[in-house]
Amino acid sequence: QGQLVESGGGLVMPGGSLRLSCVASGGSLVYDVIGWFRQAPGKEREGVSCLAHTSGVTYYTNSVKGRFTISRDPVKNAVYLQMNLLKPEDTGIYYCSTAACSSDWVRPTNFGHWGQGTQVTVSS
Repeated sequence: QGQLVESGGGLVMPGGSLRLSCVASGGSLVYDVIGWFRQAPGKEREGVSCLAHTSGVTYYTNSVKGRFTISRDPVKNAVYLQMNLLKPEDTGIYYCSTAACSSDWVRPTNFGHWGQGTQVTVSS
């Protein structure tokens, strides 16, 4: 399976969009549930979204509902987080991880092993 690797971050103006990608370094994304988490400067890491591939269950934290969309491409072995209408408070390092997911919450199941993440900065 290998490590999960995030990409797609960058600097964007408020109101802009980014699409984050999560792929497995070993090539095949075999995990059923993938979550996105973020850590803003000076704050704890928080769960942003998750997708259970088999059941289709998704979760979004309240602050991103209606703006972010999580999806999975089985052919490309990738999970994406499409982020629209970005706000300065969305700034942070975004991580993907194996996760447990319901429609009401997400928690990582990576035993504390995080990748490097991808930096998202929303600023004018």
